[in-house]
Amino acid sequence: METNAKDADTESTQAPAGSTISPANWLRFFIPTVCDLVFILLLIGLSWGPLAKGLLGDAGIGWHIRTGHLILGTRSIPRLDPFSSTMHGKTWYAWEWLYDAGVGAIHRAAGLNGVVFFSALLIALTFVLVLRMMLARGVNLPVAVILLLLGVSASTIHFFARPHVLSWLFTLIWFGLLERFEGGGKTRCLLWLPVLTLLWVNLHGGFVVGFILLAIYFVSALVTRLVPRSEQDRGPAFVQMQALGVAGILAFAATFANPYGYKLHIHIYQYLTDRFLMDHIDEFLSPNFHGLAQKCFAGLVLLAMVAVAAARKRVGLSHLLVMLFAIYAGLYAARNIPVSSMLLVLIVGQQTSGWLQEMAGSREVAERIRRLTARLDSFGTRMSRLDSSLRGHLWPFLVVILALWICGNGGRLGSTRVLDARFDDARFPTQATDRLERNGNREAVFCPDKWGGYLIYRLYPQTLVAVDDRHDLYGAEFLKRYLKIVRGEPGWRDSLEDMNAGWVLVPVNSPVSSLLEETDRWTAAYRDDTSVLYRHGEGADRTDGRGRPLLH
Repeated sequence: METNAKDADTESTQAPAGSTISPANWLRFFIPTVCDLVFILLLIGLSWGPLAKGLLGDAGIGWHIRTGHLILGTRSIPRLDPFSSTMHGKTWYAWEWLYDAGVGAIHRAAGLNGVVFFSALLIALTFVLVLRMMLARGVNLPVAVILLLLGVSASTIHFFARPHVLSWLFTLIWFGLLERFEGGGKTRCLLWLPVLTLLWVNLHGGFVVGFILLAIYFVSALVTRLVPRSEQDRGPAFVQMQALGVAGILAFAATFANPYGYKLHIHIYQYLTDRFLMDHIDEFLSPNFHGLAQKCFAGLVLLAMVAVAAARKRVGLSHLLVMLFAIYAGLYAARNIPVSSMLLVLIVGQQTSGWLQEMAGSREVAERIRRLTARLDSFGTRMSRLDSSLRGHLWPFLVVILALWICGNGGRLGSTRVLDARFDDARFPTQATDRLERNGNREAVFCPDKWGGYLIYRLYPQTLVAVDDRHDLYGAEFLKRYLKIVRGEPGWRDSLEDMNAGWVLVPVNSPVSSLLEETDRWTAAYRDDTSVLYRHGEGADRTDGRGRPLLH
């Protein structure tokens, strides 16, 4: 009886290839695939759900929108700073000009709702591509979904409406092309790299990651050439080196097709190698692992180590180098965690699925563990076959069309407002900015750099800011003076006077706010739970110019 039970269990967990039950042909076009469901859920969650407010959690999108408006209005790319009172007229590299022009056009057509939806669409497409790439690499469907959840959770640390989300998508496409080339020797895949670079270099500075990945695959081919497993590997490795080298040269040449030519390369190099900036800009600091997103990334790192150590099949050198690069990049700077998580998920997924298959067929492990892994592997295989038979891509298309219609209709579905993208009152000085806007203020405003983009969005061109988060424009010396002010360090008063700002807008209970309360050179003109607005000068007028009080 025991033998029969085992036989029955084996039969139930090893379904023949042709035994997968699939829905009727006509029904396949109405049932969404797992990728479709992931896309729809992410798009809804980021556009309407709790994550929607977070997309506008970084004020940098404000100056991107206004830059886009300038480009569309003047039909030229700005080369001098237009937004800052302290840097006005100084050379400025608007290196994300193509994104700015696009997001500026979207904002003109659909406001912040359109900007948020566009960013949500890019993020949803990116993670669906991650899932599709895992499934194409033979990853077990349940394993792929679990890893994707980890990757999405880790990436929420940088879920912002900013051009970096395009770099996520381009990195995946670049990685996929390199994988297809290395795995199948399809040289034509590499021809897309210069084309992608031509777009990428004008969209975001993250194009540097593409060249790091290219270098990794070149090094892998070089090592195979120098230390081959067999003499037959030398020839193909040399051909790979040649193809990658040519593709790299063409792609590098394409990076000069930007409005600033070689000067952009010098600027990016100086920016990324400035130790003071890298050590004091929050997103370039190493992650704090007390947050949920950071813990998910740490889990992926540990899982990657275990998967590589447990896999009996040797991990390819290129995959190992990509994994090491992803871990290092994620630990070096918090802003790198999303890209690092995606690369780790793609590599770990394949290794984990292979490990499950080995466990399911191994006689060296306990019978209970073997039977459990066999069932998991069999279930995943059946689900993958069923999912691949579906063609219900109609639903994502309909959701996107509906969302576009809602954006074009002012965020309303009928008489109900379903989209209402705006900056969070608890995070940004919305009410204090309302006072400045109504007052018609034209004097410069000093504020924390994290608020600068928001003020540019709300008040430009009538009002300039003393500082914002374009740190590559302001430079290290300016940032030192800025930090002296916001931290209330010795000399803060003179540094603030040098800003020539008529107003100071700072968070409630911040160090500089406490100091300003003690001086007679600045008078509080408005205060709420988020910010305090100070007017320069003794006995500063507390009215809006029409006799109406600003102080409430």
